[in-house]
Amino acid sequence: MRNIRTTIASPESNFEHQRAVFSTPLGQAIAGDSRNVLQTLPAESVDLIVTSPPFALLREKEYGNHDQQAYVDWLCGFGPEIRRVLRPTGSFVIDLGGAYRRGVPVRSLYNFRVLIRLVDEFDFHLAEEFYWHNPSKLPSPIEWVNKRKIRAKDSVNTVWWLSKTEWPKADVANVLVPYSARMKALLRDAEGFYRPKVRPSGHDIAKSFAKDNGGAIPPNLLQMANSESNGTYLRLCKEHDISPHPARFPKSLPEFFVQFLTEPGDLVLDIFAGSCTTGEAAESNDRRWIAIDLNVEYLKAGAFRFLGDRTSDRVSDVLKKIDSGEFVEIQPVQPQLI
Repeated sequence: MRNIRTTIASPESNFEHQRAVFSTPLGQAIAGDSRNVLQTLPAESVDLIVTSPPFALLREKEYGNHDQQAYVDWLCGFGPEIRRVLRPTGSFVIDLGGAYRRGVPVRSLYNFRVLIRLVDEFDFHLAEEFYWHNPSKLPSPIEWVNKRKIRAKDSVNTVWWLSKTEWPKADVANVLVPYSARMKALLRDAEGFYRPKVRPSGHDIAKSFAKDNGGAIPPNLLQMANSESNGTYLRLCKEHDISPHPARFPKSLPEFFVQFLTEPGDLVLDIFAGSCTTGEAAESNDRRWIAIDLNVEYLKAGAFRFLGDRTSDRVSDVLKKIDSGEFVEIQPVQPQLI
């Protein structure tokens, strides 16, 4: 396995406003401008970039979103460095929430403009479009959905899977989903359960689909509720009086692409890391990772994802060290011998 230390910068910063905050056995969280940090990474060293940037919302949020007019230029400005650091078979996955134009019930096209510019100007390929459906999302926007009742609630984000080559590394066998009850019945008794005619395509379904492959191929509609309320991250935020990141995505979203597009030991990068959800997904799947965010407070709380069942005093010690500017190495909790 390639060592994370051979790929990322040391705790001493190469830029004035950049610092390594903490590390784990497989990864490191860095506070700074991603455009600067990307320049410290070797060319063709990253296997997957999966990220969810601040969206182009109409109202400014505390995490620094841009207005829609400037947003496309700002986000596409990361394109050259993203392409440079990706391996030839690497992928760039970006989650973008939808938005309305100001004052009217008409959708903005900013997320599609980002896609088109990344493809046209930086020679990325659209490997596949995904859609993340969050069934637990509250009805929004309030004006058009709740008050005037002229639009359905917005609960789907576009997720663009981009690649440097037309043949990026991927293995759908790593993300199979459980078979439906009907499919399980077909597998138990293909001829007794279903006797179709041969289709115009030439497929005999009973023969072609009666093999147990360990699961079904997932669709490009990813239904994942973003409703965590009692995980380690939120529990420790509450215990230590730290505000959680206001726009987290569920671990299952980056984990899907980590498993789909990388192998153990590969390097995963999140350039808008927030609370280090992508880092957690990478670490738990034996991938190396780098998490970059401008806000050191978000990364400090992100350390909670790797502190497990440590005592409150030990967690407080980590927080104090980060607050003092000290670089913290987080090691796995060793099981106690009985």
